[in-house]
Amino acid sequence: MIYLLVGAAGMVGALLRYYLGIFAGGWWNYTFPVGTFLANMIGSFALGYVTMYIFQMKKAHSMTATAIGTGMIGSFTTFSTFSVETVNLLTHSHMVLALIYILGSMFGGLFMSWAGFTIGKQQYNLFMRKGV
Repeated sequence: MIYLLVGAAGMVGALLRYYLGIFAGGWWNYTFPVGTFLANMIGSFALGYVTMYIFQMKKAHSMTATAIGTGMIGSFTTFSTFSVETVNLLTHSHMVLALIYILGSMFGGLFMSWAGFTIGKQQYNLFMRKGV
C-alpha cells in the first residue's frame, strides 16, 4: 500500500513541478532557471515545515507522512535538473549565473528548510501550549 501512496503522491509532486516550470517560463524569459530554483526553494521550505509541524502533531499516519515527504515533495524538488541546468549554464559560458544558481540553491535551500522547520516548530509549540 505504501508504494501506491508514494507513487500517487509522486505523480502529484511531479505535476506540480511541471506546472510551476510552465508558469515560471511564461513570465521569466531569461537564462536563469527560475522554475527549478523556485521548486527547490518551495520544496525545501515545505519539507522543513511538514517534518516539524504536521508529522510531529501525529495527525498524519506514517504512510501518509512518507507519501507526502518522499513522494510528493521528493518529486517536486529536483537535484538532477539542478545539476543539468548548472552544467548547461557552464557550457554556455554563463559562469556568473551558474555561480549564483549554485550558491543560491545551496544556501537558499538550507535557509528555506530552516525557515520551514522554525515556523513549524513555533506552530507546534503554540498548539501544544493551547492543549488542543
